[in-house]
Amino acid sequence: MLSRTASNLFWMGRHLERAETAARLLDVGQRITLMPNTDEGYQSEWASLLQASGTSDAFAAKYGAVTQEKIEEFLFFDRDNPSSVVSCLQQAREGGRIVRTALTGQVWDALNVAYQDLRKIEKTPRDKIDMAELTDFTTRHASTVRGAINATQLRNDGWHFMNLGYCLERADATARLLDVKYFVLLPRIEFVGSGLDTYQWQVILRALSAHRAFHWAYGGDVTAGRVADFLILNGESPRSLITSLYEAVWHLEGLARRYGDKVPTTARDKAREVLERLQNQEIDTIFDDGLHEFLTWFITDIGKVASLVHQDYLQGGV
Repeated sequence: MLSRTASNLFWMGRHLERAETAARLLDVGQRITLMPNTDEGYQSEWASLLQASGTSDAFAAKYGAVTQEKIEEFLFFDRDNPSSVVSCLQQAREGGRIVRTALTGQVWDALNVAYQDLRKIEKTPRDKIDMAELTDFTTRHASTVRGAINATQLRNDGWHFMNLGYCLERADATARLLDVKYFVLLPRIEFVGSGLDTYQWQVILRALSAHRAFHWAYGGDVTAGRVADFLILNGESPRSLITSLYEAVWHLEGLARRYGDKVPTTARDKAREVLERLQNQEIDTIFDDGLHEFLTWFITDIGKVASLVHQDYLQGGV
């Protein structure tokens, strides 16, 4: 497979997952506004979502003061924001168009329909739009494309690249959502274990479509330790860090077998290293050492894995 084809497939997966993450961040913000708070509190919590998406500076340069309406526009509609839902779906569709012959008809149709429906929403007056419906729209179409990929694509190197993009982006997004909860949303240490603390953990679970699965796995009590364990170390949790790494390593192993000695395996080796560290962790130790510090390490190393994927496969020679 040509490296430019592999790159487009890899980034198609990343952009689809990133669009879903932006929509989920908006869902977090919507749910937070249901809690009693001050205007300053709301502003801080909406600003924390920008921090989670890594777009605080870009937002400030264009919009200035933080308001709910501005953040909704920025995270969903703003084409100048490369991480907005509109930008990511547009880039995913464009990447799919470039490698159209590498996709099944069902995958292309799902991708194209999502983009065409999105263009209709863009033309709708903002005051006629329900943000909760936009989140549902994004997650529904993203799931349809993902289902078409896994139901119809040949399990070849292109399929590995698409799913590898999904895995790495999902791992990064889950870690960032956890970090924004623990490090920013909770305003003061005395709120730990309070009703506000519990509600915010529930918000994170619901934003990741993991609320019911969490209760199946852990029962009724929502605590910081249980939610963090579910989203970091539980191999049955589909969005957990360890599940994302299991899958990323599996796809990298598949690519290594397919290409043999023709391509380096530095990305696979780094992913194995990160996975091994996760396998040797316990949630109590993570909290004792600092959840924020742990997540900072993880986000940094996932970025290194993604960079090595580019170095090994996407810069020519494949």
